[in-house]
Amino acid sequence: MSSKTLDYDSINENVKKVAYAVRGELYLRASELQKEGKKIVFTNVGNPHALGQKPLTFPRQVIALCQAPFLMDDPNVGLIFPADAIARAKHYLSLTSGGLGAYSDSRGLPGIRKEVADFIQKRDGYPSDPELIYLTDGASKGVMQMLNTIIRNDKDGILVPVPQYPLYSAAISLFGGSLVPYYLEESANWSLDIKNLYQSTTEARRRGVTVRAMVIINPGNPTGQCLSESNLREILEFCISENLVLLADEVYQQNIYQDERPFISARKVLFDMGPPWSKELQLVSFHTVSKGYWGECGQRGGYFEMTNIPPKTVDEIYKVASISLSPNVPGQIFLGLMVNPPKPGDISYLKYEQESKAVLESLRRRAHIMTDGFNSCRNVVCNFTEGAMYSFPQIRLPPRAIEAAKKAGKVPDVFYCLKLLEATGISTVPGSGFGQKEGVFHLRTTILPAEEDMPQIMASFKKFNDEFMEQYEDYRGYSRM
Repeated sequence: MSSKTLDYDSINENVKKVAYAVRGELYLRASELQKEGKKIVFTNVGNPHALGQKPLTFPRQVIALCQAPFLMDDPNVGLIFPADAIARAKHYLSLTSGGLGAYSDSRGLPGIRKEVADFIQKRDGYPSDPELIYLTDGASKGVMQMLNTIIRNDKDGILVPVPQYPLYSAAISLFGGSLVPYYLEESANWSLDIKNLYQSTTEARRRGVTVRAMVIINPGNPTGQCLSESNLREILEFCISENLVLLADEVYQQNIYQDERPFISARKVLFDMGPPWSKELQLVSFHTVSKGYWGECGQRGGYFEMTNIPPKTVDEIYKVASISLSPNVPGQIFLGLMVNPPKPGDISYLKYEQESKAVLESLRRRAHIMTDGFNSCRNVVCNFTEGAMYSFPQIRLPPRAIEAAKKAGKVPDVFYCLKLLEATGISTVPGSGFGQKEGVFHLRTTILPAEEDMPQIMASFKKFNDEFMEQYEDYRGYSRM
């Protein structure tokens, strides 16, 4: 009997190649344990509200009024909602063709794209064109659309940092391209060595791969490092010399926990370089409402901005965006509110500032608690989380643990993370899901659990880890740290 179209053997091979560790084996096992009644701390994904972060008041007030505009007809609406929230809701509704239930332009509402352009100009000091800004259902959709545009066949390569966020490896597999890894240097706080870029590109070309684009994630996911201005300039010069489009994933630009390296966009550095460089490099930059002190992951609001992309290519990107008709309109409004928040003098300004500052200050403290906690554990070393939402400690597994993992049919860090999950309920992601050097093992955890819960979580991790190391260390042939 011949197979049917959607039988496993008949489906697209690229779909089978896709792997996404953030929602992989560990997550599935954690979900099973949760159903069985075990308390699970889901630190596997950067999902702030799921771990207790409260939504900011002002954007929720505005979106509530936009979703239920009849509330503004009530004479008592001003007793519940501040006047600036009411005014902003009326403004956004005036931009739509029929409220939140109506499709928008496939690129997003023009008025909100203008707000994004103004935000970019204020951030970078250079004008931005709203016609080159596309609103998307989260940054991930924009990344996937650009990769789909760039990748033509399996000989097209994309330079991706390793460790990397598995969106990139998964999307490159799905679209039939080739991932070209460049390794970040853990011993130098996950810095980027430009020599590694040239080496990776040369090796890929020897294999017949045409390297067409480079991805940077700044601040880093899962590694948490912030790129310096000089490092960004090196990257831009490399992309220009190698004729690559640069995909700048900058979704964590609000999440900075140190003062030495503030966030600076690739776009700003490029324009600071001036002509001819600023006219040559093709750059696509991504941002979202899912991260920062907003953490509105479920709202699915994001954008990408194109720099130096030819008009005919922009037309093709518009055509493909039109297939989906419209990005979700509430997500667009959240994005507008993020890039154009309350200003000094507005009724809601002080509360908005207090709430957002409290979130960032708490995240900074949690970054220190988690880093210090990991570094207090046997055979665990962890660089400080300079930015983003994650810690990525190295777990120095004893040979006996690696052998036990092999006998269990597991990758060693998957074995470790499963044991951690079963013992403590802490759901993490093994480093192998992000890529890592041969023989080196990590895990990724968010720094998002509530600050008051963090000491107990780290104590639970330390107890498990030290007992695990005690069980598997061979003192005759393995030295303890």
